[in-house]
Amino acid sequence: MAVLEISDLIAAWDPGTGARQPIAVADVTGRLRAAGDHRAARIVERMPATSGVLEPESVDRLLVRVHTELQRLAEELHMAERFVELLRPMLDAARSAGFRRLRVVDIGCGIGYVIRWLATTRVLGADVELLGVDQNPVLIAEASRLALDEGLPCGFACADAFALAEDATVYISSGVLHHFPVDELGDFFRAQDRPGTAGFIHYDIAATRLAPAGAWVFHRARMRELLGRHDGVNSARRAHGDRTLVTAAGQVGTMDIFLFAPIRHTNPFCAAMRPVVGIRPELSPALRRLLGRRARALHGTDDPVPSLRAAT
Repeated sequence: MAVLEISDLIAAWDPGTGARQPIAVADVTGRLRAAGDHRAARIVERMPATSGVLEPESVDRLLVRVHTELQRLAEELHMAERFVELLRPMLDAARSAGFRRLRVVDIGCGIGYVIRWLATTRVLGADVELLGVDQNPVLIAEASRLALDEGLPCGFACADAFALAEDATVYISSGVLHHFPVDELGDFFRAQDRPGTAGFIHYDIAATRLAPAGAWVFHRARMRELLGRHDGVNSARRAHGDRTLVTAAGQVGTMDIFLFAPIRHTNPFCAAMRPVVGIRPELSPALRRLLGRRARALHGTDDPVPSLRAAT
């Protein structure tokens, strides 16, 4: 039975025209109840609606509040610092190999926390362009507003990351992979095999056996919005296993693929985040050298951690 997130169902825009599409409450609750998720259906039924159609302004305010709460969780999980641990050596390797224009694109950036943090700290260097993209115009508007208020050197665009005029040197994302069905993951990774791209870093929830319970405790304690609590747990339930992700990323035949993970879980009750990493083979030695001892956390299919050996 499908595991659904409410936030995926309550807002939609025409991909061709960008026009907002009306969302009927009955359509959303019908899908949720068909999936056996009656609690989620009750959450949607309590949302403001006119003539059976969800009120767009209320939906927008709710999604911004939820993503603001998600930013607090990202801060507590040190997500920006986790990206820097891999981004900085990957960009340094690209510089050494002669990449002239360095660009980091955050796919599905929401309200842009990671990009804004990188712009605030300038930890990657002044020569790195920072861009967040998301297909939700409301979240992009909020990300842009926050960056403007803070005077940050970064940009945001409501767009398909793979339809931009310029390639990213490194594509990144956080909590995006579990939104793709298994049979679409290969297309997502293959889209990043571009002439100007050195690699990618995609963090998602580690699909451990106890991740849903850990997500329930974490979101119950830290989030106020019922939608956020619901979707946070279902995100952990939808998370793909390590072998599934690495196998899908391996369809990019021109990159070395790794899972960046500690040998052992430090706390199995937490839905910890960990990334799938892709990098051009000619840059791999430099990445390992720049990571130093931390390179031992890079696990490829020829040196797998147990989760990569296990069947999915």
